[in-house]
This record gives sequence, structure tokens and C-alpha cells, in this order.
Amino acid sequence: MAVSVMIVGVGGQGSLLASKLLGNILTAEGYDVKVSEVHGMSQRGGSVVTYVKYDKEKVYSPIITAGEADYIISFEKLEAARYASFLKSDGKIIVNTQQIDPMPVIIGAAAYPENILDELTSKGVYVDGLDALSLAEEAGSSKAVNIVLMGRLAKYLGIGYDEWTAAIEATVKPKFVELNKKAFDLGYNY
Repeated sequence: MAVSVMIVGVGGQGSLLASKLLGNILTAEGYDVKVSEVHGMSQRGGSVVTYVKYDKEKVYSPIITAGEADYIISFEKLEAARYASFLKSDGKIIVNTQQIDPMPVIIGAAAYPENILDELTSKGVYVDGLDALSLAEEAGSSKAVNIVLMGRLAKYLGIGYDEWTAAIEATVKPKFVELNKKAFDLGYNY
């Protein structure tokens, strides 16, 4: 049965690179992989969603509907809450605990919800939260949050560490490979 992964975030956080990395490693491992990107207002800090489905059998569509996601990788807390309904009952949300205020909060028209992750946990959602921004900065760039989160996801997927680092080398521009390997390692060993 196909495994479904949603990558959700805010425009400019690198969710598309994360989905490309995930697609590359899954393909290298012999899976049939389908990826679909929904950009929304990504250029203006809006929500960005990427669907990744994979299986040893043929996958016909990447689209993930409510209650279907095995994993949600969320680059921000509010995005985790926004897409939690897509998670299977035994699914997992891996979330960067960073808060990025959406436009209604920035202009004062709304308040950022408090205790988002606690609320999800109280509803029985498996939440694996980590401060991916701090880990990315430790690796050398705040832009490596995406790879930190992929490192965390790797712990659940059962694909070897060396295969992931090979996929990073094949996916990332050469001048950023070492930084991204460090970011991946920090997420993996968190």
C-alpha cells in the first residue's frame, strides 16, 4: 500500500527542494514515486503544499485527501494545525516549532493561536516537534530547515543514512552539499 507524505510550509522555506530530495531517494530505492506541488501564494509567504506518494507497486496519483497522510512534514506550527485533518489515525506530524506569523496576524486582524502543538497532541495526534531553525543555524544557514526536517523524517522511513547523504549529493548544488549534510545529520540525530 502506498505511503503518503505531505510537506507543508510557507513560501520560501525550501519545501520544493525537500520534496525533490525525498523523490530522488525514493526513486533510487526502487519505489514508484509521484510528486505534486501546490504553490498557492508561495511568493508572498503563503501556504505551500507538496504531496509525495510512493510504493513498490504502481502509484497513479500523488494527491492526498483527508485521513490519508502517513506523514506530514510541517515547516511551521500553524501549518501543522491547518493540515492535521489529512493525517491517518496512526500517522505522524514532524513539525518545526518555529512560529511564522501569517499576514492577518502581521496586520493585527487576527492573533496567532496559542498551544497549537499541545492541542494536536491532546487530540491524539503523534507530534514530533523540533526547533529545526536552531539546528539549521547550527549547520550554517537558517535556510537549511528543510533538510533538518528531512533528517528527522529519515528516522521513520527505514532508508539508510548513507543513501540519504548520497541523495543530498545528487540533489543539492555542490557548494551547499556539506552544509546540507550537516543539517540532515542534526535532524537525524535530534
